[in-house]
Amino acid sequence: MRILALDTATENCSAALLIDGRLIARERLLPRAHAAHILPMIDEVLGESGAVLGSLTAIAFGRGPGAFTGVRLAASITQGLAHAAGVPVVPVSDLRAVAQRLLGLAPTAARVLVLNDARMKEVYWGCFERGAGDLAAALGEEHVGAPEAVRLPEAWTAQGDGLRIWAAGTGLAAYPVLKDALAGVLEEARDDLLPSAADIARLAVPEVMSGRLQPAEEALPVYLRDEVTHSPKKQSLN
Repeated sequence: MRILALDTATENCSAALLIDGRLIARERLLPRAHAAHILPMIDEVLGESGAVLGSLTAIAFGRGPGAFTGVRLAASITQGLAHAAGVPVVPVSDLRAVAQRLLGLAPTAARVLVLNDARMKEVYWGCFERGAGDLAAALGEEHVGAPEAVRLPEAWTAQGDGLRIWAAGTGLAAYPVLKDALAGVLEEARDDLLPSAADIARLAVPEVMSGRLQPAEEALPVYLRDEVTHSPKKQSLN
């Protein structure tokens, strides 16, 4: 199995190649100019492995949510590479990638609330649990909204098992009110975690193994601000 992954949705511009169980990765924190760096990163990971585009099993990419230009860039590059190589694509949520990064760093974490800064006084947020193979599994839909509108899923709050959650993402640093609201259930918070192509590659593995692949033209960005989502039965953090 050979999965090329890339992500440009946040300041962390990254590329990775998962090849027969070996992970080769590059990442760099950049405030801008991702377009000038992501293709050389891809060339580097392919060159180090000796692989070529045509030998790939799939190309995975961070499909958002994130910075509009960055999410669009990852989708367009993925489309172009996949068309050229004749290989399928795997879109992966950038919020899920942050959850996966935390799960890899915290072996005892089971529930993760990801809160990424969406600018405009809003956050992107989603809830995840440790699933099969220690991979992050989404619990419900992803959202964008004011920090005060963040809700925990009833599936967590109704269990009565002494709810403890981990939180991750840049929204925690941007909006301190979130940590205050979570104080009663928060195990630990990591406001420095960003999505990475390495975690996107890991999350793409079961999709590839199960055949949940998409054609190149389906490498589409997800912005959330263009979508209307409904999630009933949520409990407020406040």
